[in-house]
Amino acid sequence: MSKRSSTQDSVALAFELLKRIPRSYQITARELHQQLQHIGIDRDLRTIQRNLEMLCTHFDIIRDDRNKPYGYRWSKHAGGLALPTLSAQDALLLSLAEQYLSNLLPTNLTHSFSGFFEEARQRLSPVTSNTKEREWLQKVKVVSDGQPLLPPQVCSDVFKSVSEALFHNRLLNIEYHNAKQDKKSGLVMPLGLAQQGTRLYLVCRFDGYENERSVAVHRVTKATVSTFNFERPKDFKLSQYDADGRFGFGEGNRCKVKFSITKSIGEHLLESPLSLDQQVQVLPQYYVISATVVESLQLKRWLAGFGDDVHSVEITSI
Repeated sequence: MSKRSSTQDSVALAFELLKRIPRSYQITARELHQQLQHIGIDRDLRTIQRNLEMLCTHFDIIRDDRNKPYGYRWSKHAGGLALPTLSAQDALLLSLAEQYLSNLLPTNLTHSFSGFFEEARQRLSPVTSNTKEREWLQKVKVVSDGQPLLPPQVCSDVFKSVSEALFHNRLLNIEYHNAKQDKKSGLVMPLGLAQQGTRLYLVCRFDGYENERSVAVHRVTKATVSTFNFERPKDFKLSQYDADGRFGFGEGNRCKVKFSITKSIGEHLLESPLSLDQQVQVLPQYYVISATVVESLQLKRWLAGFGDDVHSVEITSI
C-alpha cells in the first residue's frame, strides 16, 4: 500500500472514531471496534486503542482509566469540530427515525448512525433532559388497525445482506421457504423493501423471469450478496407495484365492488372511502357501498372479515 493510501486510511479511521465518541456518556474501545466492523472498517482492537490514545492528546477527549475497559467521551467544554452535540429537536427526530424507520434504512447507514442514535437516547433521557421534546415521545405512537401481532423473527445476517444488495444494486442468492414450508432457492435482482404491518417483504425479479415477486424476509434462511451488479429496470416503480395491489396478492387488475354493510359497522367507510369514486346509498339499516378498487385476495379477505354484517357482494372485473 502506498504512503498516500495509508495516510488516507488513517485519517478516515480517525474521523470515524471522532464521529462516534459521545459527549454525554462514555464508550469503550471494544464498542467502537464493533461499530466500525458493522460499516466495513476492519481494524484490530489494538489499532483502535492506539488511535484513541492519539486522539486524546490532540482533541478535548476524556479517557476514564479508573476501571477497565477504559471509557472515552468528549469534554463538556469541547468546541468546534470537537462538539458532536445534538439539539433536543435533532434528538427527537433521530429517536423517531430509529423507532419507526430502522427496517427501512440501509444497514450500513443504521450502523453508521448508531452513535447518533445512542446520543439521541442520552439527550432525551429523564436524567439529562426535562424538555418538551422528551415528553413528545410519550405523546405519539403508531398503532395497529387490527389485532396486534409480534413481528416474525428476521435473521440479522439475512437482513444485512438483503439491505446491502438492495443499496448497491447487486444480485442476491437466497434460500427460503414459502407459506407451505417448501424449501426454495434462487438468484434474484432486489428491487424494493416494504413493511406491511409487522412483516418485511423483498420485491425482486428471479433470474430468468421478467416479472416481480414479493418474498417475506423472515422466510429467507440464507442470503449471499453477489459481486455482480445489475441495472435496475426502468419500468419498475415500487409505488406502482403497491398501487397495483401486489402486496394484497393482486395483479393490478381493477374491479367494481358493490356490497351492503350494517350501518354501525360501515360508518368508517364514510370517513375513509375505498376510492375517490365511492358512492353510498343510505337505506334504513344498511349502507350500499360501490367503488372502483384493485381486485385482490386482500379485498376478498377484508369483505369476508365482516361476517354477516356484509352481504349482497358483487365484484365485477373491469
